[in-house]
Amino acid sequence: MAENKDVKKEENAEVDKINLKEERIRKICLLYYSRPDIRKAMFEFSKHRECVPRYFEGFGKRPDAFQFDSDVLELAKKGATSFHCSEEIWQDPLELSTDNKPEDIKNNRIGWDLLIDVDSKYLDYSKIYGEILVEVLHNHGIKNIGVKFSGSKGLHIIVPFKAFPKEISGKKTAEMFPEWPRLICHYLNSKISEKLKDRVIDLHETSEETSKMLELYCVKCNNNPTKKTRITFLCPRCKTKMQNLTDTFARKRKIRCPNCQVEMEELETKELLFCENCNVFSDKNPENFKERVQSKHIDADLVLVSPRHLFRMPYSLHEKTSLASVVIDADKIKDFQPEQADPMKITPRNFLPNSQENEAKILLSSALEFKPPQEEKKEYKQSDNLGKKQFNDITITNLTPDLYPPTIKKILEGLKTDGRKRALFILLSFFKSLKLSDEQIQSEIEAWNSKNTEPLPPTYIKGQLMWYAKQKEAKLPPNFDKHYYKDIGFAPSADELATKNPVSYVIKKYFWKFGK
Repeated sequence: MAENKDVKKEENAEVDKINLKEERIRKICLLYYSRPDIRKAMFEFSKHRECVPRYFEGFGKRPDAFQFDSDVLELAKKGATSFHCSEEIWQDPLELSTDNKPEDIKNNRIGWDLLIDVDSKYLDYSKIYGEILVEVLHNHGIKNIGVKFSGSKGLHIIVPFKAFPKEISGKKTAEMFPEWPRLICHYLNSKISEKLKDRVIDLHETSEETSKMLELYCVKCNNNPTKKTRITFLCPRCKTKMQNLTDTFARKRKIRCPNCQVEMEELETKELLFCENCNVFSDKNPENFKERVQSKHIDADLVLVSPRHLFRMPYSLHEKTSLASVVIDADKIKDFQPEQADPMKITPRNFLPNSQENEAKILLSSALEFKPPQEEKKEYKQSDNLGKKQFNDITITNLTPDLYPPTIKKILEGLKTDGRKRALFILLSFFKSLKLSDEQIQSEIEAWNSKNTEPLPPTYIKGQLMWYAKQKEAKLPPNFDKHYYKDIGFAPSADELATKNPVSYVIKKYFWKFGK
């Protein structure tokens, strides 16, 4: 009973905290959005974009767009606390619908801006990333770059559509969304990685702090390698050599020579890195392995580069901080402080720079020539003890949650911190791969979302469900050794890592339990 009372107190305290935040933001909303200069800046940027209000915790109806700058104030009077818009540029945003065919969307889209969402738990890291990114863009001939504060701990960096060539190799640039902007983001990340690592190391005084920030990765496939211990044994009689990749077996029992059965001696022990995807070791291919800043600390979020995804409009308020999403000079990112985003003290400026035509041609051409690291493309097959059936031939007719991996079960309990979109991606891939019906998937996802401390907007959930429902072939969820799980606060167990993928975990457990 005492525990229940404590839980109730914590829940009430959390509700009170949310109410105070909401009360604070609503107090300044009407005053702030009634400013003509703020409304004008937001309206000018909104042209030909889908624009959607947010009412503290939930988004308004879609599609929506501003017809006049006074729409901003009218929506604020109805309770809107922030405004979000598309990076895609439309002929008529109000014609958008989840029922649109791909051809309808392509005909409606007249362009897209390269919008990079620099996301981190710490503003200092976001500023470092932003500075390096601006430097790299300058090196590719781009002089006009828009930068703005997200309103919390990140930055938004924009290169307008006008800067890109209208066509390359017979392909119209306007039609190549999200493929080309995603490719550009991959390319830029590859250029930034080393510089970012050096800057972060400079920021921290102790090597202990630095080591917490960095992770090893394979430059060919972008995966994290595993650590292996290679022990070389020598037979004292016939001089036969033998190697073992881990010392576990060696500790359990003595190693004997396969030729003369004499106990072998340990000759050499070497710690190695091994990329399972590329099947290479660090002693033979040292150039394959490098260090980078872990994505959970700072990342250019590619989730933003997706159809009809919204981002916070310039000069929109942020619900969690009550700060404005202000424009920053590209060459003064380092000097920016959150106090400069005080909504009562700012003077609005244009977020969209006046780009020159073809200014970003070198960047786009370089990105198109770039080969981004690929996820594992090997055909998924079951191990020998499961028979020689391929994954697509296996259907589990009596699937129950007790077959799920522990990490998936933990995710399904809901998230108390950030990472909901990555978790949604994992769950949708998992359920789709296990061939749940669209109705079952919707029920599972809606139940999961209701358990999150801050549920994802229903419109976002609906859009993702519809996209996955249209996919004819299921794509496996990320392997357990990928960064996705650690990024959202879950560390897979040794058993999960041994089975590699959440789906293979379920199938192996299913065959073990039912013997099929």
